[in-house]
Amino acid sequence: MKTHYRTIIISDIHLGIRNSHVREAVHFLREHSCETLILNGDIIDGWQLSKSGKWKKKHTAFFKLLLNRLSSSATKIIYLRGNHDDFLDEILPLEVGNFSILRDYVHESEGSKYFVVHGDIFDSVTTNLKWISRLGDTGYTFLLWVNRLYNNYRRKKGLPYYSLSATVKQRVKSAVSFISDFENELCAVAATEKCQGIICGHIHQPADKIINGIHYLNSGDWVETLSAVVETENGDWKIIYYNEWLKETGQHSVDGSAPSADIDEVLESIINS
Repeated sequence: MKTHYRTIIISDIHLGIRNSHVREAVHFLREHSCETLILNGDIIDGWQLSKSGKWKKKHTAFFKLLLNRLSSSATKIIYLRGNHDDFLDEILPLEVGNFSILRDYVHESEGSKYFVVHGDIFDSVTTNLKWISRLGDTGYTFLLWVNRLYNNYRRKKGLPYYSLSATVKQRVKSAVSFISDFENELCAVAATEKCQGIICGHIHQPADKIINGIHYLNSGDWVETLSAVVETENGDWKIIYYNEWLKETGQHSVDGSAPSADIDEVLESIINS
């Protein structure tokens, strides 16, 4: 039985980079149903694919899952453009049946309005100085590479997963300041749009908090945190962490990885459907 929600919001899968946990994202979406699915930017990493990334079978499985969902249910799917999938600028806005590609979206929930946007348009560095943003992206990719090697060592020693990038975000003063400014600025935009909440991604930092009277939600990412924001049938919002969900449902997880045999079977069934 799938767990049903009114709305599921995921972002920052970054299809095309080695550290993308697309298999886990497919597994999560396969086990959950919703009336509205919002893909809040950076689903495809066009920057990496244009350099050295490769399109793989598991990436195809992700989009085939979406197509199956569109054809077999009343699910509405909204793809919001992010900075890494900015190639979508060439075609948006696009609306075909229950599928749309937009820059932003206003979601109504229990009498409240939420402004949903990836978040990069409020990052002046990303918007105005793209080459600096790409340089930062290279640094982040390197950090993930080091993180993968370090956690391979920790796994062999029987130690739990440790996120280097999360530690950097929490301890480096400029990173903490940037995240705080980012959150405050987006909440100000929500107020300007006469919305009571803001839902974003971009900074790979899941959050659910009230800032200056605005409900701030960040869906995190599927590179490290493996998280999503969901709206329950009662209109409540919460963050779901994939690995916590695995434990709650009695499934096995090792160092942030999904149960390989089970997910490979799911991927094959989707591709062959």
